[in-house]
Amino acid sequence: MAAARTKTPERAPVLQAGRRVRALREARGLSLRDLADRSGVSAPMLSQVERGDTSPTLAVAGKIAAGLGLSLSQLLRLDEGQHVVIARAKDRRAVRRNGHRVERITPDLPGERASVTVHALRAGGRTGGTGDAPLHAPGSRETVLVQSGALAVLIDEERYDLAPGDAVTFDADLPHHFENPGKTETTFTAVVTAGLRHT
Repeated sequence: MAAARTKTPERAPVLQAGRRVRALREARGLSLRDLADRSGVSAPMLSQVERGDTSPTLAVAGKIAAGLGLSLSQLLRLDEGQHVVIARAKDRRAVRRNGHRVERITPDLPGERASVTVHALRAGGRTGGTGDAPLHAPGSRETVLVQSGALAVLIDEERYDLAPGDAVTFDADLPHHFENPGKTETTFTAVVTAGLRHT
């Protein structure tokens, strides 16, 4: 009987890099052929890198990074000090505009594919407006969860009324904005995932 195949320590970084390339490619809705066209690295070579069968040279890794819209250091996470980031409430900075307060929860990390923000909207307040350009990149999706108050979400001129505990998920590259039709402040959380919708 053949001995079980084990991963050697030196293969771990190769496998991790390959998994990262695949995750970033799929998050952007790209096929191997798409990334090959963008990067100039052949689809078979990309497949071998993603499976961890081969370790790319720095030149090849640089091309893959460029094809993904990243720098080499971002692709290889050379500029990340750690992979766990704590967002303390006291350290967050709120952005206020016309009765709308926004706090970003997720940090700006290289290759980050999701953004979490918490919002407070005064009674009668609104964000943006009908006809505004989409706020998010093509292929993005947004999920909004209402914590308190009433919230009207207008997506491509269609109105959806939400109560506390209600949530809505929609294509975030469509024109959209939020309104508070109630008499008290509304609070809600929004999660935007980038490039995950396949058309």
